[in-house]
Amino acid sequence: MKSYTPIAKRFIFFLFNILFWVGVYFFYTYFLGYGTSNTAYVNTFSAYLMPVTIFLSYFIILYLIPKYFFKKKYFLFILYSCYTFIISFTAILLSIFFGLVFSSFLEGTDTKAITKSLTLVVIGVYFIVVIAVSLSLIIYNYLSSIKNENLKNKFLQTQLQLKEQELKFLKMQIHPHFLFNTLNTLYGFALKKSEEAPDMILKLSSLLDYILYQVDKPYVLLKNEIQHIDDYISLEKIRFQESLSVSFSEKLHDETIQIPPMLLLPFVENAFKHGKQINGILNININLKTTKDFLFFHIENTSKDDKTNKNGIGLENIQKRLEILYNNQFRLTMASEENQFIVDLKIPLKNG
Repeated sequence: MKSYTPIAKRFIFFLFNILFWVGVYFFYTYFLGYGTSNTAYVNTFSAYLMPVTIFLSYFIILYLIPKYFFKKKYFLFILYSCYTFIISFTAILLSIFFGLVFSSFLEGTDTKAITKSLTLVVIGVYFIVVIAVSLSLIIYNYLSSIKNENLKNKFLQTQLQLKEQELKFLKMQIHPHFLFNTLNTLYGFALKKSEEAPDMILKLSSLLDYILYQVDKPYVLLKNEIQHIDDYISLEKIRFQESLSVSFSEKLHDETIQIPPMLLLPFVENAFKHGKQINGILNININLKTTKDFLFFHIENTSKDDKTNKNGIGLENIQKRLEILYNNQFRLTMASEENQFIVDLKIPLKNG
């Protein structure tokens, strides 16, 4: 939409008013002089009606309506409108009288100057006033709707920026937390000078690449997220050795499915960090399935019912992130059962 400077807007408004009242004057000359050839008389008489018409219109537009009607002071609006009608009616009659008196010397002896009765002249004046007020209300409503729409757009834009900033903040919280756990694992193997350390470094570099270069994208391929979950599980398998039992099954109906990055990995990380060994074994079962419209993610790990899983920073942040990304369209349940902590997630898939 084209925008104008304040000076240009005032000029356009002034020009519109001038053109409108010029049009009203020509309407009076046509309305009052229809059927007569005495144009000089009609033109002069019409000029006497213009001041009262203009003053009455602007009084209603600039005073009565803003001061009482827009402020919902309807009783006072009706009361002062009645006063205005009485005073304006008198003013119109005086204008007609002076118009007849001071224009009488222009009247031809054989030509009827005014073809309309007194009643029709008064009705004509009020008709113009109604038109002027109606146009002003239409313009006011149009400008108000534009202003409200602009304010709404600015508000939505501000909200979107806040959401984006909050989302970035949540991501920044997740990354150090994830790296801390992984680097601790690598540090332990480096101290032991384990032969598996190079493979761990390779997998960690892949995860770092994912975090640094992919996580800022709004969406990534789901298979990429799965690959990095596999890398993370591999790192933890090296750390836990025989004290870990992990199963990860996925069933994708489409290889091109996209999801926000780092959406599922924090759940896996939480299972390893807060999971507890039962009989010397940490059991973690992960199931991922997609349909045409939804992604279903289920993860459970052995636990001691101490609720540390549920209160972890990672899960708290991922829940906030889900609220930002999916509003009320996702379902996340976290439950502690007998020696088990279970997470179920259902999110809508991006179409196209």
